[in-house]
Amino acid sequence: MQLDLFYELAVPDFAMRNETQVFHDTLDELALAETCGFRTAWLAEHHFMRGYSHSSAPDLVLAAASQRTRTLRLGHAIVTLPYHHPLQVAERLATLDVLSNGRIEFGFGRGFSPQEYAAFGIDMDHSRERVEESLAVLRQAFTGMPVHFTGKHFKIENAEILPKCVQQPHPPLWMAAVSPDSFELAARLGVGVLVGQFKPWFMVQSDIEHYRAAWKKYQGDTEEPARVGMTVGLMCLEDGRRARELANLHITWFYRELLKQTAPVLKQLHAGYEYYKKMGSLKFLTEKTLNLAALETQGMVVAGDPAHCRQKLETYRDAGVDHLLCAISTGGIPSEAAQASMRILADHVIPHFAD
Repeated sequence: MQLDLFYELAVPDFAMRNETQVFHDTLDELALAETCGFRTAWLAEHHFMRGYSHSSAPDLVLAAASQRTRTLRLGHAIVTLPYHHPLQVAERLATLDVLSNGRIEFGFGRGFSPQEYAAFGIDMDHSRERVEESLAVLRQAFTGMPVHFTGKHFKIENAEILPKCVQQPHPPLWMAAVSPDSFELAARLGVGVLVGQFKPWFMVQSDIEHYRAAWKKYQGDTEEPARVGMTVGLMCLEDGRRARELANLHITWFYRELLKQTAPVLKQLHAGYEYYKKMGSLKFLTEKTLNLAALETQGMVVAGDPAHCRQKLETYRDAGVDHLLCAISTGGIPSEAAQASMRILADHVIPHFAD
């Protein structure tokens, strides 16, 4: 199991860091990550979510990171495809691949915010079909040949994408997955899955089994293996008590904010988002009952000393998680603590899973 990093660029008021500090601290952490043995750093895309995430242009942050690193892979995920024209996505992705000398990973998804869809003038009920059409356009663009495509949402004639991706045939593809249907679709499309922070571990474990079975069904014994990436809030320090204090303050705040962000999609369910209603019925996911102990019990957060973290992370590896996306700065955790945690993971945890 590889350990990666995951960022949403939170700027909570109580953390006493402004936007500029968060962005520059993140670039410092990515430079450090390369020396610590992390494989990939992933940046999410969100819009209009004050405090929770200021990562509205992750490709620009990744472009900056590409010039401060040499071996760290850079994950552009999740790109919310319905908000963008697929030709522009292809151009910007290829540009990042050139700037990084072939280190880009590409993750795509539908997003979950009715406010974002309304602001960009996109019908949320058509999100899934727009994603499938966009992916078809992207795959044509990756061939290096001019794109010709006719669909319900996009009509393209003789559009050649410049520059060309460095990686051949294209950067690794990943899809955000929440519902079992999404895991099935990812297997059918032949792409990796990225599991966010929405669900308790027992549900994710079932989804992983379903995805790997579906991969065999649709892909057979191909050279391209099924790939599972999962995000988890993680704080690992020599002082386990201090790690839990930070997690209790910052990571618990993050989950409470996540509840607020997903509440609109529960109030008016759109086509293809019915599964979120099931998520909303989980009793521990309420502002009154949500706390660090509950998140740990559900396998959504790991906080403690190195021995504790190794033991907890083994559960994910044994269930088939290939990439653990460690949210070490979730909820505005101070950069000093995040960097200390990265060094501890480098010394005591990453080698364990490399072996």
